[in-house]
Amino acid sequence: MALNVSNSSPSPMKPPEQHRYRRWLWLALGMAGIATISATAGALLAVSMSSTPLAQRQLTPEEAKVFNQGTMSNSDLNLPTLTRPVNILVLGTKVLASDVANPPSDSQNLSYDPTINSLEGLSDTMLLLRFDPANQQLTALSIPRDTRTLVEGRLTKINEANAVGGPASAAKAVSDLLGGIGIDRYVRINVLGVGKLIDALGGVTTYVPQDMNYQDDTQHLYINLKQGEQHLNGDQALQLLRFRYDQNGDIGRIQRQQMLMRSLMEQTLKPTTIANLPQILSIVQSHIDTNLSVEELVALAGFAAKTDRAKVRMLMIPGDFNSDGQFETSYWLPDPDRITTLVSRYFGIAAPDYAPDSQTVVRVVLQDSTGKPEIAEKATQRLGANGYSNAFVDNPWSQPLDKTRIIAQQGNTEVAEAIHQVLGFGEVLTESTGSLESDVTIRLGKDALPILQPEASPLASPAVSPPASGEAALPSPLPADVN
Repeated sequence: MALNVSNSSPSPMKPPEQHRYRRWLWLALGMAGIATISATAGALLAVSMSSTPLAQRQLTPEEAKVFNQGTMSNSDLNLPTLTRPVNILVLGTKVLASDVANPPSDSQNLSYDPTINSLEGLSDTMLLLRFDPANQQLTALSIPRDTRTLVEGRLTKINEANAVGGPASAAKAVSDLLGGIGIDRYVRINVLGVGKLIDALGGVTTYVPQDMNYQDDTQHLYINLKQGEQHLNGDQALQLLRFRYDQNGDIGRIQRQQMLMRSLMEQTLKPTTIANLPQILSIVQSHIDTNLSVEELVALAGFAAKTDRAKVRMLMIPGDFNSDGQFETSYWLPDPDRITTLVSRYFGIAAPDYAPDSQTVVRVVLQDSTGKPEIAEKATQRLGANGYSNAFVDNPWSQPLDKTRIIAQQGNTEVAEAIHQVLGFGEVLTESTGSLESDVTIRLGKDALPILQPEASPLASPAVSPPASGEAALPSPLPADVN
Protein backbone atom coordinates (compact mmCIF):
# COMPACT_ATOMS: atom_id res chain seq x y z
CA MET A 1 0.00 0.00 0.00
CA ALA A 2 1.49 3.32 -1.03
CA LEU A 3 2.12 6.12 1.43
CA ASN A 4 -1.16 7.90 2.02
CA VAL A 5 -0.88 11.30 3.65
CA SER A 6 -4.19 12.36 5.11
CA ASN A 7 -5.55 15.73 4.08
CA SER A 8 -7.98 15.75 6.98
CA SER A 9 -5.86 15.69 10.11
CA PRO A 10 -7.61 15.41 13.46
CA SER A 11 -8.20 18.85 14.93
CA PRO A 12 -9.81 20.03 18.14
CA MET A 13 -11.86 22.45 16.01
CA LYS A 14 -13.51 19.58 14.11
CA PRO A 15 -14.70 16.95 16.58
CA PRO A 16 -17.04 15.17 14.10
CA GLU A 17 -14.09 14.56 11.77
CA GLN A 18 -11.96 13.23 14.63
CA HIS A 19 -14.77 10.91 15.66
CA ARG A 20 -15.12 9.71 12.08
CA TYR A 21 -11.44 8.73 11.99
CA ARG A 22 -11.80 6.96 15.30
CA ARG A 23 -14.76 4.98 13.96
CA TRP A 24 -12.69 3.98 10.90
CA LEU A 25 -9.91 2.79 13.21
CA TRP A 26 -12.27 0.64 15.25
CA LEU A 27 -13.91 -0.71 12.12
CA ALA A 28 -10.62 -1.62 10.45
CA LEU A 29 -9.15 -3.40 13.44
CA GLY A 30 -12.40 -5.16 14.23
CA MET A 31 -12.77 -6.49 10.70
CA ALA A 32 -9.11 -7.36 10.10
CA GLY A 33 -9.58 -10.96 11.21
CA ILE A 34 -12.66 -11.63 9.10
CA ALA A 35 -11.83 -13.98 6.24
CA THR A 36 -15.04 -13.67 4.21
CA ILE A 37 -17.17 -10.54 3.99
CA SER A 38 -19.49 -8.92 1.49
CA ALA A 39 -18.26 -6.76 -1.36
CA THR A 40 -19.56 -3.61 0.31
CA ALA A 41 -17.90 -4.40 3.63
CA GLY A 42 -14.73 -5.30 1.78
CA ALA A 43 -14.65 -1.88 0.15
CA LEU A 44 -15.14 -0.18 3.52
CA LEU A 45 -12.34 -2.25 5.00
CA ALA A 46 -9.94 -1.35 2.20
CA VAL A 47 -10.65 2.37 2.61
CA SER A 48 -10.34 2.35 6.39
CA MET A 49 -7.20 0.22 6.46
CA SER A 50 -5.39 2.44 3.94
CA SER A 51 -6.21 5.68 5.78
CA THR A 52 -3.84 7.49 8.13
CA PRO A 53 -6.16 8.63 10.93
CA LEU A 54 -3.31 9.53 13.28
CA ALA A 55 -1.62 11.98 10.88
CA GLN A 56 -1.60 15.45 12.41
CA ARG A 57 0.80 17.07 9.96
CA GLN A 58 0.06 17.32 6.26
CA LEU A 59 3.33 16.62 4.46
CA THR A 60 4.09 18.60 1.34
CA PRO A 61 4.83 16.58 -1.80
CA GLU A 62 8.51 17.37 -1.31
CA GLU A 63 8.43 16.21 2.33
CA ALA A 64 6.58 13.04 1.39
CA LYS A 65 9.39 12.09 -1.01
CA VAL A 66 11.78 11.78 1.94
CA PHE A 67 9.94 8.63 2.99
CA ASN A 68 9.89 5.37 1.06
CA GLN A 69 6.42 5.21 -0.49
CA GLY A 70 6.58 1.53 -1.39
CA THR A 71 4.22 -1.13 -0.09
CA MET A 72 5.31 -2.62 3.23
CA SER A 73 2.38 -4.87 4.23
CA ASN A 74 -0.19 -7.11 2.61
CA SER A 75 -3.73 -5.90 1.98
CA ASP A 76 -5.82 -9.06 1.90
CA LEU A 77 -8.65 -9.80 4.34
CA ASN A 78 -6.45 -11.65 6.84
CA LEU A 79 -4.61 -9.92 9.67
CA PRO A 80 -2.06 -7.65 7.92
CA THR A 81 1.56 -8.80 7.91
CA LEU A 82 4.85 -7.19 6.88
CA THR A 83 6.13 -8.10 3.45
CA ARG A 84 9.64 -6.60 3.65
CA PRO A 85 12.10 -4.98 6.07
CA VAL A 86 10.98 -1.49 7.09
CA ASN A 87 12.62 1.37 9.01
CA ILE A 88 10.43 3.51 11.25
CA LEU A 89 11.74 6.77 12.74
CA VAL A 90 10.33 7.49 16.21
CA LEU A 91 10.61 11.00 17.63
CA GLY A 92 9.69 11.84 21.22
CA THR A 93 9.13 15.52 21.91
CA LYS A 94 9.08 17.49 25.14
CA VAL A 95 7.84 21.02 24.47
CA LEU A 96 7.50 23.73 27.10
CA ALA A 97 5.03 26.58 26.82
CA SER A 98 7.95 29.00 26.50
CA ASP A 99 9.21 27.08 23.45
CA VAL A 100 6.30 28.09 21.21
CA ALA A 101 5.21 31.49 19.95
CA ASN A 102 1.54 31.06 20.83
CA PRO A 103 1.22 28.75 23.84
CA PRO A 104 -2.19 27.32 24.75
CA SER A 105 -4.34 29.67 26.80
CA ASP A 106 -4.52 27.24 29.70
CA SER A 107 -0.72 27.32 30.00
CA GLN A 108 -0.49 31.09 30.27
CA ASN A 109 -0.38 33.13 33.45
CA LEU A 110 1.03 30.18 35.39
CA SER A 111 3.82 30.49 37.93
CA TYR A 112 5.84 27.81 36.12
CA ASP A 113 6.71 26.74 32.55
CA PRO A 114 4.49 23.70 31.82
CA THR A 115 5.03 20.92 29.33
CA ILE A 116 2.42 21.21 26.60
CA ASN A 117 0.96 18.80 24.07
CA SER A 118 3.00 19.78 21.04
CA LEU A 119 4.92 17.75 18.46
CA GLU A 120 6.80 20.59 16.77
CA GLY A 121 9.74 21.20 19.10
CA LEU A 122 13.12 19.61 19.75
CA SER A 123 13.10 15.82 19.75
CA ASP A 124 13.99 14.67 23.24
CA THR A 125 14.23 11.03 22.09
CA MET A 126 15.13 9.60 18.68
CA LEU A 127 14.89 5.94 17.69
CA LEU A 128 15.20 4.14 14.38
CA LEU A 129 13.28 0.87 14.48
CA ARG A 130 13.91 -1.84 11.89
CA PHE A 131 11.35 -4.60 11.49
CA ASP A 132 12.87 -7.47 9.50
CA PRO A 133 10.33 -10.23 8.74
CA ALA A 134 12.82 -12.34 6.75
CA ASN A 135 15.06 -12.80 9.81
CA GLN A 136 12.32 -12.25 12.41
CA GLN A 137 14.45 -9.54 14.00
CA LEU A 138 13.56 -6.22 15.59
CA THR A 139 16.34 -3.64 15.89
CA ALA A 140 16.12 -0.40 17.87
CA LEU A 141 18.87 2.15 17.23
CA SER A 142 19.03 4.95 19.79
CA ILE A 143 20.27 8.28 18.43
CA PRO A 144 21.59 10.59 21.16
CA ARG A 145 19.86 13.94 20.88
CA ASP A 146 23.24 15.75 21.15
CA THR A 147 24.66 13.92 18.10
CA ARG A 148 26.57 16.43 15.97
CA THR A 149 25.50 16.20 12.35
CA LEU A 150 24.15 18.19 9.40
CA VAL A 151 20.62 19.52 9.77
CA GLU A 152 19.37 21.47 6.77
CA GLY A 153 22.97 22.18 5.74
CA ARG A 154 24.16 23.30 9.18
CA LEU A 155 26.29 21.36 11.67
CA THR A 156 24.33 21.22 14.90
CA LYS A 157 22.61 18.79 17.28
CA ILE A 158 20.36 16.32 15.49
CA ASN A 159 17.47 16.98 17.87
CA GLU A 160 16.98 20.37 16.19
CA ALA A 161 15.83 18.74 12.95
CA ASN A 162 12.21 18.25 14.01
CA ALA A 163 11.95 21.83 15.29
CA VAL A 164 13.46 23.18 12.06
CA GLY A 165 11.55 21.17 9.47
CA GLY A 166 9.35 18.56 11.11
CA PRO A 167 9.52 14.78 10.60
CA ALA A 168 10.80 15.00 7.03
CA SER A 169 13.79 17.09 8.11
CA ALA A 170 14.48 14.69 10.99
CA ALA A 171 14.25 11.67 8.66
CA LYS A 172 16.67 13.25 6.18
CA ALA A 173 19.18 14.09 8.94
CA VAL A 174 19.05 10.52 10.29
CA SER A 175 19.35 9.03 6.80
CA ASP A 176 22.39 11.17 5.98
CA LEU A 177 24.01 10.33 9.32
CA LEU A 178 23.59 6.62 8.60
CA GLY A 179 24.99 6.66 5.09
CA GLY A 180 21.78 7.11 3.11
CA ILE A 181 19.62 4.50 4.81
CA GLY A 182 15.97 4.62 3.71
CA ILE A 183 13.27 5.76 6.15
CA ASP A 184 9.83 4.27 5.45
CA ARG A 185 7.58 6.00 7.96
CA TYR A 186 7.71 8.18 11.04
CA VAL A 187 5.99 8.35 14.42
CA ARG A 188 6.05 11.43 16.63
CA ILE A 189 4.78 11.24 20.19
CA ASN A 190 4.69 13.90 22.88
CA VAL A 191 6.12 13.05 26.29
CA LEU A 192 2.65 13.45 27.80
CA GLY A 193 1.43 10.71 25.48
CA VAL A 194 4.21 8.34 26.57
CA GLY A 195 2.93 8.40 30.14
CA LYS A 196 -0.64 7.78 29.00
CA LEU A 197 0.53 4.96 26.72
CA ILE A 198 2.31 3.17 29.58
CA ASP A 199 -0.77 3.58 31.78
CA ALA A 200 -2.93 2.15 28.97
CA LEU A 201 -0.60 -0.86 28.81
CA GLY A 202 -1.06 -1.45 32.54
CA GLY A 203 2.29 -0.01 33.65
CA VAL A 204 5.64 -1.77 33.49
CA THR A 205 7.81 -3.72 35.93
CA THR A 206 11.46 -2.81 35.54
CA TYR A 207 14.64 -2.28 37.53
CA VAL A 208 15.61 1.21 38.67
CA PRO A 209 19.44 1.07 38.77
CA GLN A 210 19.92 3.85 41.36
CA ASP A 211 18.06 6.25 43.60
CA MET A 212 16.86 9.14 41.44
CA ASN A 213 16.04 12.50 42.96
CA TYR A 214 15.65 15.70 41.00
CA GLN A 215 13.47 18.78 41.34
CA ASP A 216 12.83 21.53 38.81
CA ASP A 217 10.17 23.92 40.06
CA THR A 218 10.22 25.93 36.83
CA GLN A 219 8.80 22.92 34.94
CA HIS A 220 7.09 21.18 37.86
CA LEU A 221 9.38 18.24 37.14
CA TYR A 222 9.79 16.09 40.24
CA ILE A 223 11.74 12.83 40.08
CA ASN A 224 11.75 10.59 43.13
CA LEU A 225 12.50 6.92 42.49
CA LYS A 226 14.17 4.35 44.69
CA GLN A 227 16.65 1.76 43.49
CA GLY A 228 15.25 -1.70 42.88
CA GLU A 229 12.73 -3.64 40.82
CA GLN A 230 9.28 -2.09 40.91
CA HIS A 231 6.08 -1.68 38.93
CA LEU A 232 5.95 1.82 37.45
CA ASN A 233 2.90 3.71 36.31
CA GLY A 234 3.07 6.20 33.46
CA ASP A 235 4.26 9.15 35.55
CA GLN A 236 6.93 7.07 37.31
CA ALA A 237 8.14 5.62 34.00
CA LEU A 238 8.51 9.18 32.69
CA GLN A 239 10.62 10.02 35.74
CA LEU A 240 12.92 7.11 34.87
CA LEU A 241 13.06 8.15 31.20
CA ARG A 242 13.73 11.83 31.88
CA PHE A 243 16.36 11.48 34.59
CA ARG A 244 19.83 12.30 33.21
CA TYR A 245 21.71 13.66 36.15
CA ASP A 246 24.50 11.11 36.51
CA GLN A 247 28.04 10.72 35.16
CA ASN A 248 26.87 9.65 31.69
CA GLY A 249 24.24 12.36 31.25
CA ASP A 250 22.06 11.81 28.20
CA ILE A 251 23.85 8.56 27.30
CA GLY A 252 22.92 7.13 30.70
CA ARG A 253 19.34 8.18 29.99
CA ILE A 254 19.44 6.27 26.70
CA GLN A 255 20.65 3.17 28.54
CA ARG A 256 17.70 3.39 30.93
CA GLN A 257 15.37 3.91 27.98
CA GLN A 258 16.62 0.67 26.46
CA MET A 259 16.13 -1.17 29.75
CA LEU A 260 12.56 0.11 29.97
CA MET A 261 11.87 -0.73 26.32
CA ARG A 262 13.01 -4.30 26.82
CA SER A 263 10.79 -4.62 29.89
CA LEU A 264 7.83 -3.22 27.94
CA MET A 265 8.41 -5.61 25.06
CA GLU A 266 8.64 -8.62 27.33
CA GLN A 267 5.50 -7.71 29.28
CA THR A 268 3.16 -6.01 26.82
CA LEU A 269 4.05 -7.05 23.27
CA LYS A 270 1.72 -10.01 23.11
CA PRO A 271 -1.03 -11.03 20.68
CA THR A 272 -3.62 -9.73 23.16
CA THR A 273 -2.12 -6.25 22.74
CA ILE A 274 -3.36 -6.15 19.14
CA ALA A 275 -6.92 -6.72 20.30
CA ASN A 276 -6.57 -3.75 22.66
CA LEU A 277 -4.90 -1.53 20.04
CA PRO A 278 -8.03 0.55 19.29
CA GLN A 279 -8.52 1.46 22.95
CA ILE A 280 -4.82 2.20 23.41
CA LEU A 281 -4.62 4.43 20.35
CA SER A 282 -7.80 6.29 21.28
CA ILE A 283 -6.21 7.23 24.62
CA VAL A 284 -3.02 8.67 23.08
CA GLN A 285 -4.45 9.81 19.75
CA SER A 286 -4.10 13.53 20.45
CA HIS A 287 -0.43 13.05 21.38
CA ILE A 288 0.64 11.12 18.24
CA ASP A 289 1.40 12.06 14.65
CA THR A 290 2.31 9.37 12.12
CA ASN A 291 2.03 8.67 8.40
CA LEU A 292 1.49 4.96 9.12
CA SER A 293 -1.80 3.62 7.87
CA VAL A 294 -4.07 1.45 10.01
CA GLU A 295 -3.01 -1.64 8.09
CA GLU A 296 0.66 -0.85 8.64
CA LEU A 297 0.13 -0.20 12.36
CA VAL A 298 -1.56 -3.57 12.76
CA ALA A 299 1.20 -5.31 10.76
CA LEU A 300 3.96 -3.74 12.88
CA ALA A 301 2.21 -4.53 16.17
CA GLY A 302 1.62 -8.12 15.06
CA PHE A 303 5.26 -8.58 14.07
CA ALA A 304 6.56 -7.11 17.34
CA ALA A 305 4.22 -9.30 19.38
CA LYS A 306 5.62 -12.44 17.73
CA THR A 307 9.30 -11.48 17.84
CA ASP A 308 11.45 -13.60 20.14
CA ARG A 309 13.26 -11.71 22.90
CA ALA A 310 16.59 -13.05 21.67
CA LYS A 311 15.94 -11.50 18.25
CA VAL A 312 15.58 -7.95 19.65
CA ARG A 313 18.68 -5.80 19.17
CA MET A 314 19.10 -2.47 20.97
CA LEU A 315 21.95 -0.37 19.69
CA MET A 316 23.23 3.18 19.95
CA ILE A 317 24.96 5.49 17.49
CA PRO A 318 28.70 4.79 18.03
CA GLY A 319 30.64 7.81 19.15
CA ASP A 320 32.19 9.62 22.07
CA PHE A 321 31.61 12.58 24.35
CA ASN A 322 33.06 15.96 23.41
CA SER A 323 35.44 15.69 26.34
CA ASP A 324 38.59 17.34 24.95
CA GLY A 325 37.15 20.85 24.70
CA GLN A 326 37.06 20.78 20.89
CA PHE A 327 33.60 22.36 20.98
CA GLU A 328 32.09 24.68 23.54
CA THR A 329 28.72 22.99 23.15
CA SER A 330 28.15 19.52 24.58
CA TYR A 331 28.03 17.06 21.65
CA TRP A 332 27.95 13.32 21.06
CA LEU A 333 30.55 12.96 18.28
CA PRO A 334 29.56 10.11 15.93
CA ASP A 335 32.17 7.64 14.66
CA PRO A 336 31.64 7.29 10.86
CA ASP A 337 33.60 4.03 10.49
CA ARG A 338 31.75 2.25 13.25
CA ILE A 339 28.42 3.62 12.00
CA THR A 340 29.20 2.09 8.59
CA THR A 341 29.88 -1.26 10.23
CA LEU A 342 26.72 -1.06 12.33
CA VAL A 343 24.32 -0.21 9.49
CA SER A 344 25.92 -2.90 7.33
CA ARG A 345 25.36 -5.51 10.03
CA TYR A 346 21.85 -4.53 11.14
CA PHE A 347 20.26 -2.33 8.46
CA GLY A 348 21.18 -4.04 5.22
CA ILE A 349 23.46 -1.31 3.86
CA ALA A 350 26.48 -2.66 1.99
CA ALA A 351 29.71 -1.50 3.62
CA PRO A 352 33.06 -1.04 1.85
CA ASP A 353 35.62 -3.74 2.43
CA TYR A 354 37.70 -3.34 5.57
CA ALA A 355 41.20 -4.66 6.09
CA PRO A 356 41.12 -6.74 9.30
CA ASP A 357 43.14 -5.20 12.11
CA SER A 358 44.97 -7.91 13.98
CA GLN A 359 45.73 -5.47 16.79
CA THR A 360 42.04 -4.83 17.52
CA VAL A 361 41.25 -6.52 20.82
CA VAL A 362 38.09 -7.26 22.70
CA ARG A 363 37.59 -5.13 25.79
CA VAL A 364 35.57 -7.06 28.36
CA VAL A 365 34.12 -5.56 31.53
CA LEU A 366 32.84 -7.88 34.29
CA GLN A 367 30.30 -6.80 36.91
CA ASP A 368 29.28 -9.10 39.75
CA SER A 369 25.64 -9.16 40.90
CA THR A 370 25.90 -12.11 43.31
CA GLY A 371 27.67 -10.46 46.25
CA LYS A 372 30.69 -12.72 45.72
CA PRO A 373 33.50 -10.57 44.25
CA GLU A 374 35.72 -13.61 43.74
CA ILE A 375 33.36 -14.85 41.04
CA ALA A 376 34.39 -12.00 38.75
CA GLU A 377 38.07 -12.77 39.33
CA LYS A 378 37.51 -16.43 38.44
CA ALA A 379 35.62 -15.46 35.28
CA THR A 380 38.44 -13.09 34.33
CA GLN A 381 40.96 -15.93 34.72
CA ARG A 382 38.87 -18.19 32.51
CA LEU A 383 38.66 -15.50 29.83
CA GLY A 384 42.39 -14.82 30.05
CA ALA A 385 43.18 -18.52 29.63
CA ASN A 386 41.18 -18.43 26.42
CA GLY A 387 42.87 -15.39 24.90
CA TYR A 388 40.72 -12.59 26.33
CA SER A 389 43.45 -10.85 28.31
CA ASN A 390 41.95 -7.37 27.94
CA ALA A 391 39.30 -8.00 30.61
CA PHE A 392 38.88 -6.20 33.91
CA VAL A 393 36.50 -6.15 36.86
CA ASP A 394 34.23 -3.12 37.26
CA ASN A 395 32.01 -2.02 40.15
CA PRO A 396 29.29 -4.57 41.02
CA TRP A 397 25.89 -4.41 39.31
CA SER A 398 23.24 -3.57 41.89
CA GLN A 399 20.46 -5.77 40.47
CA PRO A 400 20.72 -9.40 41.66
CA LEU A 401 20.59 -11.63 38.58
CA ASP A 402 19.74 -15.29 38.35
CA LYS A 403 21.17 -15.54 34.84
CA THR A 404 24.39 -13.96 33.62
CA ARG A 405 23.96 -11.32 30.91
CA ILE A 406 26.63 -11.13 28.23
CA ILE A 407 25.94 -7.75 26.66
CA ALA A 408 27.20 -6.98 23.15
CA GLN A 409 27.69 -3.31 23.99
CA GLN A 410 29.01 -2.30 20.57
CA GLY A 411 26.56 -4.49 18.65
CA ASN A 412 29.01 -7.25 17.75
CA THR A 413 26.93 -10.29 18.63
CA GLU A 414 29.52 -12.69 17.22
CA VAL A 415 32.04 -11.59 19.86
CA ALA A 416 29.50 -11.97 22.66
CA GLU A 417 28.51 -15.44 21.42
CA ALA A 418 32.16 -16.51 21.37
CA ILE A 419 32.59 -15.36 24.97
CA HIS A 420 29.38 -17.18 25.86
CA GLN A 421 30.94 -20.41 24.58
CA VAL A 422 34.08 -19.79 26.62
CA LEU A 423 32.17 -19.17 29.86
CA GLY A 424 29.62 -21.93 29.34
CA PHE A 425 26.76 -20.06 31.03
CA GLY A 426 24.60 -16.96 30.68
CA GLU A 427 22.64 -15.42 27.81
CA VAL A 428 23.66 -13.00 25.07
CA LEU A 429 21.86 -9.66 24.76
CA THR A 430 22.57 -7.14 22.03
CA GLU A 431 22.01 -3.76 23.62
CA SER A 432 23.89 -0.67 24.78
CA THR A 433 23.15 -0.88 28.51
CA GLY A 434 26.60 -2.07 29.56
CA SER A 435 29.84 -0.23 30.31
CA LEU A 436 30.67 2.45 27.75
CA GLU A 437 34.31 1.37 28.03
CA SER A 438 33.65 -2.14 26.77
CA ASP A 439 32.98 -4.15 23.65
CA VAL A 440 31.27 -6.73 25.86
CA THR A 441 29.92 -6.26 29.39
CA ILE A 442 29.36 -9.40 31.49
CA ARG A 443 26.96 -9.10 34.42
CA LEU A 444 27.50 -12.24 36.44
CA GLY A 445 24.43 -13.95 37.88
CA LYS A 446 23.81 -16.96 40.12
CA ASP A 447 24.34 -19.36 37.21
CA ALA A 448 28.04 -18.39 37.34
CA LEU A 449 28.52 -19.70 40.90
CA PRO A 450 29.83 -23.14 39.78
CA ILE A 451 32.86 -21.33 38.37
CA LEU A 452 34.10 -21.12 41.98
CA GLN A 453 34.53 -24.91 41.89
CA PRO A 454 37.30 -25.42 39.32
CA GLU A 455 37.28 -29.20 39.71
CA ALA A 456 33.61 -29.25 38.62
CA SER A 457 34.03 -26.60 35.95
CA PRO A 458 37.29 -26.95 34.03
CA LEU A 459 38.41 -24.19 31.76
CA ALA A 460 36.50 -24.13 28.52
CA SER A 461 38.23 -24.62 25.22
CA PRO A 462 39.03 -21.43 23.33
CA ALA A 463 36.09 -20.31 21.20
CA VAL A 464 38.25 -17.81 19.33
CA SER A 465 41.88 -18.49 18.50
CA PRO A 466 43.92 -15.61 19.94
CA PRO A 467 46.49 -13.86 17.74
CA ALA A 468 50.19 -14.07 18.42
CA SER A 469 50.02 -11.17 20.85
CA GLY A 470 47.89 -13.30 23.19
CA GLU A 471 44.91 -10.95 23.00
CA ALA A 472 41.67 -12.12 21.46
CA ALA A 473 40.90 -10.40 18.18
CA LEU A 474 37.46 -9.28 17.17
CA PRO A 475 35.99 -11.80 14.73
CA SER A 476 34.76 -8.91 12.57
CA PRO A 477 36.75 -5.70 12.14
CA LEU A 478 35.93 -2.70 14.32
CA PRO A 479 38.04 0.38 15.06
CA ALA A 480 40.45 -0.15 17.95
CA ASP A 481 39.34 2.88 19.98
CA VAL A 482 35.59 2.81 20.30
CA ASN A 483 35.27 5.24 23.16
